[in-house]
Amino acid sequence: MRSCVASEDSHPVNGLTVAFQGALGAFSEDAARTWFGDGIKPVPCREFREVGEALRSGRARAGLLPAENSLAGTVQPAYDVLTAPGLTVVGEVIRPIRHCLLGLPGSTKDGLRRVISHPVALAQCGEFLARLRGVEAVAVYDTAGAAREVAEGSDTRLAAIASSRAAERYGLMVLATDLQDRSDNQTRFLVVRRETEAPLPPETRGGEYGWKTALLVEVENRPGSLVDILLPLAREGVNLSKLESRPGATPWSYRFVLEFEGSPSEAAAGRALGELENRARSVRVLGSFHPWGTPAREQPGIG
Repeated sequence: MRSCVASEDSHPVNGLTVAFQGALGAFSEDAARTWFGDGIKPVPCREFREVGEALRSGRARAGLLPAENSLAGTVQPAYDVLTAPGLTVVGEVIRPIRHCLLGLPGSTKDGLRRVISHPVALAQCGEFLARLRGVEAVAVYDTAGAAREVAEGSDTRLAAIASSRAAERYGLMVLATDLQDRSDNQTRFLVVRRETEAPLPPETRGGEYGWKTALLVEVENRPGSLVDILLPLAREGVNLSKLESRPGATPWSYRFVLEFEGSPSEAAAGRALGELENRARSVRVLGSFHPWGTPAREQPGIG
């Protein structure tokens, strides 16, 4: 699988309303501006489900969902939004994530007693947090929201883990930089919109990176049912890049999110998808899209 990191040379869509989870200054806002340009009208949402609601209600025309992080793994609430009816994936953007420790003027790293951030961000900074003796790490709903909470208070013993953009927005001091456990920390965001929405640039952009397709698949509860839907992809030489299970409609039943390289309009992928549909209980195409940007590195897919 080829992983791509979007360049700063985005396609601006001035005035476009774009929903994302988090407060202003969140990494999701940065991903939205990378994809659509700085002329967007951001629509910050407290919960992931609110991103879907903003799209379905028309309050936003596009949305950004962080699908997975290279250190912390899958962001499952984002996939639950994606698999709800009425939304489609139209793009993918991968952004480097650089975490900073932010405090009020006068704060010092040695004087801290509590650090707050989104649980995924805390998971990405485990080694740094382990070195902060006597400091409690507390999960809150968002990185930028954590920065805002610190800025609105007066406690110099409280700090947030968030972006440098959040520090600038909320007037905080950067007490430490590059907190993430690995320097190549990245998050993959999916660009989504309503199925009935007209395409927006750069959704129609082609390019050298080919296609990717996301599916929601439900299988029979019997031995070998998952293997049955994966075999057509393997036989046709279609690379599976993502496989994630989510709870089904009844207790202890499951649905699977699959992502593979290719488009149903391509011969091999089309044949594989047709056979997969015959073997599964249900299949919904969540979207076919171009990854957009410059190559970051080559890495193997799942199969």
